[in-house]
Amino acid sequence: MSELRRDPLTGGWVIIAEDRGLRPSDFGSVAAVKRGGFCPFCPGSESTTPPEVAAYREPGSGSNSPGWKVRAIPNKYAALRIEGELVREGDGVYDKMRGIGAHEVIIESPEHHRHMADFSIEQLSLVIRMYRDRVSDLKKDSRFRYIQVFKNHGSVAGAALDHSHSQIIALPMTPRWVKQELIGSKEYYALKERCLLMDILRQESQQGVRTVYENEAFFAFCPFAAKFPFETWILPKVQQNDFSLIQDGQIPRLADALQQVLRALQRGLEDPPFNFIIHSAPSKYPKEGYWITIDQDYLWHIELIPRLTRIAGFEWGTGCLINPTPPERSAEFLRQVLEEGAPPTGKTSE
Repeated sequence: MSELRRDPLTGGWVIIAEDRGLRPSDFGSVAAVKRGGFCPFCPGSESTTPPEVAAYREPGSGSNSPGWKVRAIPNKYAALRIEGELVREGDGVYDKMRGIGAHEVIIESPEHHRHMADFSIEQLSLVIRMYRDRVSDLKKDSRFRYIQVFKNHGSVAGAALDHSHSQIIALPMTPRWVKQELIGSKEYYALKERCLLMDILRQESQQGVRTVYENEAFFAFCPFAAKFPFETWILPKVQQNDFSLIQDGQIPRLADALQQVLRALQRGLEDPPFNFIIHSAPSKYPKEGYWITIDQDYLWHIELIPRLTRIAGFEWGTGCLINPTPPERSAEFLRQVLEEGAPPTGKTSE
């Protein structure tokens, strides 16, 4: 029987349409668009990209040359530009501002065909460290209110190139969907004096039915009101509202948790296209009463979404998404994949 579930963080509703009875094997694999020929992200092509803003390199290698392990560059086709003054203005009932921001690409590995799920813990740790360092640097610009780290894997998920990469966009405002999470967390804290996401982590860990993987520092699970099949969140086990606060000692453990989730999806769902997004607190700025409890009420986290279903008219019209696979079944399947350590049959247990 289908049921409606309410997201405790945003207040949104999701229809868990279990009557559709879809199993992992029913989704099939979405064929990636393979692009041959020249790749601007490969070693030796550094001169074809904008000059790097940061890189982790082999000793003795020079900027904008081969020898890098992870490389950060401005996006050649940036959605927002860093140059200029932030100008806000109104036009009757409409508001607009100049397109000021930053748009960077993180080239995650010099190996063209290496999937992030197959990175070593050391390489994945370097990627996470680069995320943190670039976010910390962009936060120094007072024009930027929110920094979004995200990854598109596969053409269906929006990746324009096969070479594994992520992106960072700095925005001059806090997006509405982020504000919904922040408001929900703030209201919960005002009522109970506890962090909502930390309470969710504790409850999910105790119940176990939606747990995918955990280590001593991070917890991965399919959320109660999952909007998409096999949607998985990764939460830190310590109170941190801002991703840029992650400590060096946490990074390898986050790399481990992320690697396990990515491998479960890769092996169990035949390498589906996916997006992952790092949800983090906005940059603080002087304003009376602005998110005064955010250090205690919010928890940064990663949301990883396989692109197995499409949003259609009902979802756009109502904002109510339909998920044909209950998160309990998704989590059970992903746990099974990790326990087997080999490609599964594509079927959940009866």
